[in-house]
Amino acid sequence: VQLQASVGGLVETGDFLRLSCAASGRTFSTFSMFNMGWFRQAPGKEREFVAAISRGPRITYYTDSVKGRFTISRDNAQNAIYLQMNSLKPEDTAVYYCAADTSRGVNYRNYNVPTTYDTFGQGTQVTVSS
Repeated sequence: VQLQASVGGLVETGDFLRLSCAASGRTFSTFSMFNMGWFRQAPGKEREFVAAISRGPRITYYTDSVKGRFTISRDNAQNAIYLQMNSLKPEDTAVYYCAADTSRGVNYRNYNVPTTYDTFGQGTQVTVSS
C-alpha cells in the first residue's frame, strides 16, 4: 500500500485548509478494512498524533489541541481520507503525514501511537503564519 498526501500550503492564522490522502496498491476491496490516521511533526519535535478514523463504524479520535477545529473523514469508494483543518493556528505548523494500519486487527486501542501504523505517506508541509 502506498499513501499520497495532497500538497499543503502557507495560510494565515484563522484560515482553513483541507488535506487529502489517497491510497494505492494493495487497496482493492481492502481499504475499508484499514484504520487510518494523521500525524504531524514540527521542527525539533517528535511526530505527534493528530486524528484517526477507524474502519467499520468510522469512529474518530482527535488530539486535544485540534478538537473542534479539525475533522477527519474517509471515502472508501475513493480509497481516501481527508483532514479538514479550520481556525488554523501558528502552532499547527508542521509536516503532516497520513498513516494506514493495514493489519485488520481487532484492537485499535493504540490509535495515537505511530507504531500502530505500518504505512506512512511522504508528508506535506502546512505553515500557518501569525
